[in-house]
Amino acid sequence: MKKLLFFIVLLISFQLQSQTYVKVNALTTLLSIPNVGIETSIGEKSTFHFDILGSPWKSVNGKPRQFYTITPEYRYHFKEKFNGFYLGAHIGASLYKFQKWNYLNTDYSEHGLGYFVGGTIGYQTKINDKFMLDCFLGGGSHQGFYKGYLISTGERYDNATNYNKSGEWIPYRGGVMISYRIN
Repeated sequence: MKKLLFFIVLLISFQLQSQTYVKVNALTTLLSIPNVGIETSIGEKSTFHFDILGSPWKSVNGKPRQFYTITPEYRYHFKEKFNGFYLGAHIGASLYKFQKWNYLNTDYSEHGLGYFVGGTIGYQTKINDKFMLDCFLGGGSHQGFYKGYLISTGERYDNATNYNKSGEWIPYRGGVMISYRIN
């Protein structure tokens, strides 16, 4: 118990000395798909970024468009943290009721969950002492476990007993985060 308490105090002390930014993705927010995050320093040129992206829309033009993702990411900054180019590596999770990109002209939709592993490339620039812009693009492998349904009737169209499995290499992250330093 003493070791756990010592670790928590050490972690809090470390975080109090580091820069931390809260973020909102301007591009996805304009599309009514909120994407919020937090990024904090963990080393001389390293940061930890965590974000949540969610589309609460059960239907857009009769097609399901509901999904949620969480993405923890390690970032390495080439110049200095929170300034210039960086590369990130992440692993995350998704939950969705969505029509896959290759089924757009069909009556099929998929309801399931998945995980993804990939990378991000980005550029951060400071506007002033408190604000920063973070432009980024990322993607990788998404592995999904889903049940297929007909949109018109709600009945299963697939022959799987439990879940179908699907994997794609796709871009799935991007935007411009407006960031505010909280310490």
